Amino acid sequence: MKDPDIILADEPTGNLDRKNGEIIVNRLLAAAAAGKTVIAATHDARLLDQSHHKLHIVDGRRSVSE
Repeated sequence: MKDPDIILADEPTGNLDRKNGEIIVNRLLAAAAAGKTVIAATHDARLLDQSHHKLHIVDGRRSVSE
């Protein structure tokens, strides 16, 4: 439980102020850099801009970018 291989995060910064959101973004990025798989559903541009793979869903249609 304390060292998962996969981290699922649903809007991890959604209800946080800017400072705490930045802390969470940095922790998720650090986990990914350490070899963890991080899957996040987010609208936060800070997290999107630094993601390796993105799946966009708009009006029920998806597109993938790397």
